[in-house]
Amino acid sequence: MEKIKVIIADDSDFVRDGMKIILDVDDEFEVIGCAANGKEAIEIAEKEAPDVFLMDIQMPVMDGIEATKYIVEKNLGKVLILTTFDDDELVKQALKNGAKGYLIKNHTPERLKQMIKSVYSGISVVEEKMLGTLTGIGEDASLSGSKKTTGNTADGFDPSGYTERELDIIRAVADGLSNREIAEKLFISEGTVKNYITNILSKENLSHRTALAVYYLTGKK
Repeated sequence: MEKIKVIIADDSDFVRDGMKIILDVDDEFEVIGCAANGKEAIEIAEKEAPDVFLMDIQMPVMDGIEATKYIVEKNLGKVLILTTFDDDELVKQALKNGAKGYLIKNHTPERLKQMIKSVYSGISVVEEKMLGTLTGIGEDASLSGSKKTTGNTADGFDPSGYTERELDIIRAVADGLSNREIAEKLFISEGTVKNYITNILSKENLSHRTALAVYYLTGKK
């Protein structure tokens, strides 16, 4: 099995070294470089061709938001943002720039590996706690199909332009299910799920499934 090639970009030696140790002991991953800022990460990527970047947001020289924009535009790899609980607005900007997901830094090693694999496989990943923070939904609120009441329904999610099957897909995305899990739940192929999601994102002019989940849950783009 081909290893997933990873670049770790974080200005903290402790974070970089810790993640490298976690990944180096697993035969499924290969850390091909560590960087203290976005510029260094890009320089490594242009020589080594990574699959996934673990990208901190706040770094000197070039931050993770600017680096993500460049990486996505140049198709250098997929970006998984590393974040803390006070990075909400920065996370939103990074996602707009094409990041495929975000990971809170106080993760477990298995969670880290799982999220890297998901991003590598083309699945955008969402930390449930961060989704609640970004959308304004409390931790006790259900994420499965319940939208935040805004008081102005005109500003909310409008289901009228969708078929029932499309709404099933949107609800499943908001539940955090992968394409495979959605396919199994709805008894359709993964390819069909992917096509549905692509069409829905295009219809709403959204760039990724995380934005779709946020829109469905809050009515906000």
